[in-house]
Amino acid sequence: MKLNYDLLENFGGLTRQGASGRMRPPVDVQKQILNLRDGAVELISERELEAKLERSAREKKPLRIKYGADPSAAGLHLGHTVPLRKLRQFQDFGHTVVFIIGDFTARIGDPSFQSETRKMLTREEVLQNAGTYQKQVFRILDPKRTETRFNSEWLEKLDAAQFLELTSKYTVARLLERDDFQKRYRAGESIALVEFLYPLLQGYDSVAVKADVEIGGTDQKFNLLVGRELQREWNQEPQAVLTLPLIEGTDGRQKMSKSLANHIALTDSPKEMYGKLMSIPDELMERYFRYVAPMKSEDMEKAVKDLASGTLHPRQAKARLAFEVVKGYHSEKAAREASEEFDRIFKGKGLPDEIDSVRVKSKEMDLAGLLKEVRLVSSKMEARRLIQQGGVKLDSEKVTDANFKVRLEKPVLVQCGKRKFVRVFFGV
Repeated sequence: MKLNYDLLENFGGLTRQGASGRMRPPVDVQKQILNLRDGAVELISERELEAKLERSAREKKPLRIKYGADPSAAGLHLGHTVPLRKLRQFQDFGHTVVFIIGDFTARIGDPSFQSETRKMLTREEVLQNAGTYQKQVFRILDPKRTETRFNSEWLEKLDAAQFLELTSKYTVARLLERDDFQKRYRAGESIALVEFLYPLLQGYDSVAVKADVEIGGTDQKFNLLVGRELQREWNQEPQAVLTLPLIEGTDGRQKMSKSLANHIALTDSPKEMYGKLMSIPDELMERYFRYVAPMKSEDMEKAVKDLASGTLHPRQAKARLAFEVVKGYHSEKAAREASEEFDRIFKGKGLPDEIDSVRVKSKEMDLAGLLKEVRLVSSKMEARRLIQQGGVKLDSEKVTDANFKVRLEKPVLVQCGKRKFVRVFFGV
C-alpha cells in the first residue's frame, strides 16, 4: 500500500527518506520548496533553502528575504512584478521581505555612461522615485510582513578604513568573471574602477540586513553570489539565491524598461494598460500568463494549455490576459470598460469616449515638436521614429514627415500609436 504523505501534513515533524538515503524535509517545508521553486530559473542551493526553512519552522522565526531595487526611474512596471509576486509567496508562507531601496547606489549611477538605465541622479530625484516605489510595491506585497530599508543607512556610514576592508574581500580576477565585464575587457573597452564596486556594495547590503535569501533577475546572478561570499567573510550563514526570468517589453525583443519605451507601468490607466497588452507579440503571451498575470495557478495553466492546443484563439487569449492584468492592478469594472472601449475603437474604428484636450502657445509647430509638447512622447527622437513608422495621424490622416508643419487654426485631433488620442488647441 502506498503511503499518502499529503494526508499526514498535520504531522509537521514527519520526514521521509529518498532514494539517496537523505531524509526529506517535513511536508510543509516541501510544499514551500515546490511553490517557491516554481517559475524560478535557478535556486542556489535547494538543500540550503530546505535547511533554512526547516530551522525557521522549528524555531518559529521567519526567514529574511532580500530584494533590492535602485530607484533610477519613477514608478514600477510589469517586469518588476515578477520578483514582487515571488516575494509575496514567501510572505504567504510567513516570511519577512526586506525591500531595499538603493538610494545610495542610484545616486552614483553608471560612470561608463554605456547604460541608458543607470544615469547619475541627484538625491532629490532618487527620493522622489523612491517615494513612488514605496507606494506601488504594496499593491503586491503585504505591508505587515515588509521591512523597507534604504541602503544609504549603512553605506554612507562606512569610513575609509571600513570601505577598504570591504574592497579587500574580493579580487579583480573574480569580478572579471562577470559576463559584461569580461566582454568589455576582451574588447579593450574601458571599465571605470567604480563599476567594480557595484557588486560589492550590493553584496554588502546582504551583510547589513542579515539576509537568508535574496531574489533577483538572471542578470543579477553574479551580484547575488557576491552577497553569499561577503556574508561568509562576516561570519554569517550565506544567503540562498533565487533567480527569476527577465520579461521582454512590448517590443518582444528587449527587457522591459522605461528607457526603451517598451514598458507597461503599474500607474498606466486601465485603458492604456489594456491597449499595451493587446499590442504584445503573440509569442510573448505564454510568458506573460505565467509571470505577470495575477491569476490562480490552475486558471493560468489552463489558459496556457488552451493557447498551445489552439482551443483558445490568440486574439481571445490576449484579451483574457489583458483583462486579468487590468483587473488585478485596477478593478474588474475598469477591466471591463477598457475591454469594451478597445473593441469599439479597433473593431468598429471608433474613437474613445473621452479625449483629452491640450492647449499650446504656438500656432504653428513641427509635428515631432508638437508630440513632445503635448506629452504623447518623451523625446523628439521617439516622436520622429514613431512618425516615420507611420504611427501618427492628424484628423485621421497618416503623416510620415516629422518636419510637417501643423497649423492650429482650428482644433486638431492627434492620434499617436494605436491608443493615444489628444485634441490640440492653440491659445492659453
